[in-house]
Amino acid sequence: MFSTLKIALVFLVLAGAGGGLFYVKQLQSNLEIQRLNNAKLEQAVETTEKSLAILKEDNARLNTLTDQLNADLIKAEKYGDNLRNRLRELDLVQDAIRDSKDLEGRMNGATAKLWRELEAATGGDSDTPLPNWLLPETGSGNQSSNTDREDNSTGSSSTKTD
Repeated sequence: MFSTLKIALVFLVLAGAGGGLFYVKQLQSNLEIQRLNNAKLEQAVETTEKSLAILKEDNARLNTLTDQLNADLIKAEKYGDNLRNRLRELDLVQDAIRDSKDLEGRMNGATAKLWRELEAATGGDSDTPLPNWLLPETGSGNQSSNTDREDNSTGSSSTKTD
């Protein structure tokens, strides 16, 4: 009986050692899986931090652009208000009745100036020559003596040739 008890006790010790060994192997396997998961999480955190940095830079750039656009909008609104006020002050009908040629010259000059400003604002060199119909007349004689000028609004500076 004593020998069966010894054998049972040895089996119990061996079973406990085998169970302990299995438990340690399982813990080591779980630990390795957790290490791999931790490495993946660190990469995800690094990617997230890079994305956040890019978003912050873009946000700062967009805020700067928005501020510039708002400043340009305010400037444009002031310019529009100024034009509306000037037009309220002018009585174009009375000016046309009094001196239509003078009004025509002023309107054409203002229009040419506006087109040059638009050209400069959109990236042009704003050095486009004035159209012939806007150039001051030179020489002697009456106003109708210079008949070879083009009278169109295309901005062309060429003259008619016969």
